[in-house]
Amino acid sequence: MSRRLISTGSPFEKTAGYSRAVVDGDFVFVSGTTGYDYTTMSLPEDVTSQTRNCFKTIGAALKEAGFAMEDIVRATYYITDPKDADAVFAVCGEHLGEIRPAATIVAVAGLYKPEMKIEIEVTAKRRS
Repeated sequence: MSRRLISTGSPFEKTAGYSRAVVDGDFVFVSGTTGYDYTTMSLPEDVTSQTRNCFKTIGAALKEAGFAMEDIVRATYYITDPKDADAVFAVCGEHLGEIRPAATIVAVAGLYKPEMKIEIEVTAKRRS
């Protein structure tokens, strides 16, 4: 199986030179995904809505790649305010509570734009 690139259609992907996800064999690597709603190109103010949008975008990328959320084996969460961790964990539990991938959460000084409160990247492996 050759390498395949997955796009959300965001013009930033071409400008910045990255793909939303890259399929390589039985793995898919989903880039860091922020809380934008790509249908409206808007970013909600609250971290809960941003986190839900992250998972919506990740789910769509996985589906296009031929994978499912259940295939996620690794997740990394970057948050800009440690006080948001509980709200983020609640949404993560909604989406990954039964999947339980290996995961890391990191509090960072900031993301690309100051209004971004969370970024999530995942790796998935096709199940046999």
